[in-house]
Amino acid sequence: MLYTIGYEGTNIDNFLTTLRNSGVTVLVDVRAVPLSRKKGFSKSRLKEAVEAAGITYIHLRELGAPREVRNNLKATGDWQDYVHHYEAHLTTQHEALTRLAHQVQNTEVCLMCFEADPLTCHRSLISKELEKRKVVPKTSHLQVSAAFPVKASDAPTPQLPVAFA
Repeated sequence: MLYTIGYEGTNIDNFLTTLRNSGVTVLVDVRAVPLSRKKGFSKSRLKEAVEAAGITYIHLRELGAPREVRNNLKATGDWQDYVHHYEAHLTTQHEALTRLAHQVQNTEVCLMCFEADPLTCHRSLISKELEKRKVVPKTSHLQVSAAFPVKASDAPTPQLPVAFA
């Protein structure tokens, strides 16, 4: 099974609870730059917390959005242009996608980035690529709630996205 999650608007405890409650066994960080101003979400601290929760942490930097693509989105706000360039980038990442596909076939994997809304994050483009390749039939986008973590059945319509790593 493939899940995705964003940590925008949450804390590390609720984030980990959502992963555990969903049965996630592998968290794949798909940020090009795995740093965060949000406490607990920079790579080394996140890896420690995730692994302490019994979940394997993998960072696939290759699946992060290239700097030029991120910078163009920040400058123009053009999400469709971003999608076009990111999808072109994905076509060059065969090895990383193959590694991810292998993980997904053997474990409960969750792709992670910043944005709470999966439709304004490149992780949804990665999951669509895996669906297109018939690696997974469907992706479940997890939403973190302060009260109780739940799975989102339908992602909201995207607004202008926040630029991300």
